[in-house]
Amino acid sequence: MKYLDEFNDPQLARRLLDEIRATATRPWALMEVCGGQTHSIIRHGIDQLLPEQVELIHGPGCPVCVTPLEVIDKALEIASRPGVIFCSFGDMLRVPGTDRDLFRVKGEGGDVRVVYSPLDALELARGNPDREVVFFAIGFETTAPANAMAVHQARRLGLSNFSLLVSHVRVPPAVEAIMTAPECRVQGFLAAGHVCSVMGMAEYPELAERFRVPMVVTGFEPLDILEGIRRAVRQLERGEHRVENAYPRAVREEGNPAAVRMIEEVFEVTDRNWRGIGRIPASGWRLTDAFRAYDAEHRFDVGGIRTEEPAECRAGEVLQGLIKPTECGAFGTTCTPRTPLGATMVSSEGACAAYYLYRRMNAPAPQTGGSAQQEEVAPVV
Repeated sequence: MKYLDEFNDPQLARRLLDEIRATATRPWALMEVCGGQTHSIIRHGIDQLLPEQVELIHGPGCPVCVTPLEVIDKALEIASRPGVIFCSFGDMLRVPGTDRDLFRVKGEGGDVRVVYSPLDALELARGNPDREVVFFAIGFETTAPANAMAVHQARRLGLSNFSLLVSHVRVPPAVEAIMTAPECRVQGFLAAGHVCSVMGMAEYPELAERFRVPMVVTGFEPLDILEGIRRAVRQLERGEHRVENAYPRAVREEGNPAAVRMIEEVFEVTDRNWRGIGRIPASGWRLTDAFRAYDAEHRFDVGGIRTEEPAECRAGEVLQGLIKPTECGAFGTTCTPRTPLGATMVSSEGACAAYYLYRRMNAPAPQTGGSAQQEEVAPVV
């Protein structure tokens, strides 16, 4: 399959690993921002094949995982109300709120539906004029254009029974929060290619310069990730800190201008709470005044809901890259995909879910540098 098979070539993977091994002379810690990259890394065993000098730290780039508990509870409250059709992507249904999840609400009689696009929810609103249809609009910059388009279309069509529960977050402020944390060990970033395909790369050079870290825009297949690591390590060894685009088949410098214009028309920047991390200034979007009538939080008067994270769950430390999932005492015992304590165990992009799915059940062991024999059995296929 074009743009897939050729980025899973084992021989090319070994060649890139050899180049990384030959380049790295000192310990370096790189953070992959996106949860999709984390799953690819764990699935293919990339972190286990790297030389011992290169450590990968899993970042907060899972939109389901960083959606705050209070927003989940707001979703549960809205979805429980009579006359509401609550629409969401499927991986939000198992995310635990304070005492239940959307599956439980559905089982108790709430009309909770899985959709594949906010435009599907818009069609439900058109077909059910006597019902309130709410779409759970979460995600990074990647999903924002479609959500903005849905609201734009709702206003154009005069649909007064459609609204969004918005919990959009932005990557650059999160990078800044990570780098300014006292315990930060990150020395370089693999930036999320799909985010940059929408927003472009303009916000990253200032961050790379200010924190003196290389930032390499990277894709999601094994060779994409290895090439991103190779470029980041090369910059670190040379003492450089630039933004590089290692994903040119999908990312342009300017991103997608039409999508950006749609976002800027419908949304405005706001402070946002991140689950397990806290409040990050200017890290989210909310609907502008012109589209505030479509804000479900205001429409259903749930803005006052405030909650506390469970103390047993260490998902916040996982999201900040402070610990690996296996360093949490609840991982794989009291916290499993069937009985999750936090969203990182539920989401298809969560680090805890990746470790559980691919049977990384033990605490991390020291890396050995990846011998030729190890490469022969590597699951980079």
